[in-house]
Amino acid sequence: MQVVILAAGQGTRMRPLTESRPKPMLPVADRPLVAHTVDAAVDAGASELVIVVGYEAEAVRSYFGEQYRGVPVTFAVQQSQQGTADAVRAASEYLDGPFAVLNGDNLYDPESIETLLSSGPALATVRVADPSNYGVISVEDGRVTGIVEKPDDPPTDRANTGAYVFPAKAREWLDVPESERGEYEITDVVARVIEAFDVTPVELDRWLDVGRPWELLEANEWKLAGLERRLDGDVSDEGDLRGSVVVEDGATVESGVVIEGPALIRSGAEVGPNAYIRGATLLGEGTHVGQSVEIKNSVIMAETSVPHLSYVGDSVLGRQVNFGAGTKVANLRHDGEDVRVTVKGERVSTGRRKFGVVVGDGVKTAINTSLNAGVVLSEGARTTPGESVTRDR
Repeated sequence: MQVVILAAGQGTRMRPLTESRPKPMLPVADRPLVAHTVDAAVDAGASELVIVVGYEAEAVRSYFGEQYRGVPVTFAVQQSQQGTADAVRAASEYLDGPFAVLNGDNLYDPESIETLLSSGPALATVRVADPSNYGVISVEDGRVTGIVEKPDDPPTDRANTGAYVFPAKAREWLDVPESERGEYEITDVVARVIEAFDVTPVELDRWLDVGRPWELLEANEWKLAGLERRLDGDVSDEGDLRGSVVVEDGATVESGVVIEGPALIRSGAEVGPNAYIRGATLLGEGTHVGQSVEIKNSVIMAETSVPHLSYVGDSVLGRQVNFGAGTKVANLRHDGEDVRVTVKGERVSTGRRKFGVVVGDGVKTAINTSLNAGVVLSEGARTTPGESVTRDR
């Protein structure tokens, strides 16, 4: 079956991490976010991949090429960025017969996607505590009977996960009216399919919508938990690596370093001496974590340096960041409340008691900078020596 991967979104809720990079290419363990979705499709038996891209076309094209793991890849360009139905419409000229659609910024367990592809027409759901933030699915006698987008009074606890198998007829129904949000919604197409066909609900064992920075942290926690210990790099005999730690070829771990897995140290990374890495931590390609630095449960992206006497906890640092000596991140509120972060101009709860900072590409902090829990530093931001940063900049 042909599988359409929606990977054209601008990722505005993920900023500043997406200021100069598409959200689908943000790192989750050893590959970009969208690659996990594509791998789930390939593992489920996809015969062809149609990847819908937008402004990030070249980054995605160069990663996947014309074939990915032996499966042909076609790229469709969404010009207008006006919703999910608009994205599938961009792919429709390449489709022939029934087809599946997966959101490229969602993580799915591969076994459930295999069930989905064999059950079409079908729609994947997951039970959530607060379904009002999602499309909500109604089911009766093993058949999907309705879908409503972000209702104030949800009829069920079944959330729509953005994973579908459509009949070929659905390609004729992609010209949907504009929604109140000014977009063309795939859920309007789903509603027509529900009216005309028996649609099977497929309940996912696990799913994650990766839309905000702390969800990128959660995505890495999920995927790093599946690591199997492998030490291909240069690891000092005086290093102490515990549990599921992967040190890729080309990475260096110096003396006195303690790493508690799950942790992934990517090629070109340098750790130590006397550094402490713990939690679910990703150190990207070419990163440097130096003398007496502690990194806990964080994503540190490519070519970023935390070289001296610093603490970084439960945080996401972009590319080519440099933390001056003594830079420390707070990751816990003293009042015990969940840490809040600014997303698209609004303060939003992360749902996490422990969360540190979000740092855009190219940020540089001066020596002895203190960063408050929930602070967001925009791409290229600077601090001054001894500064205590309590607000975004």
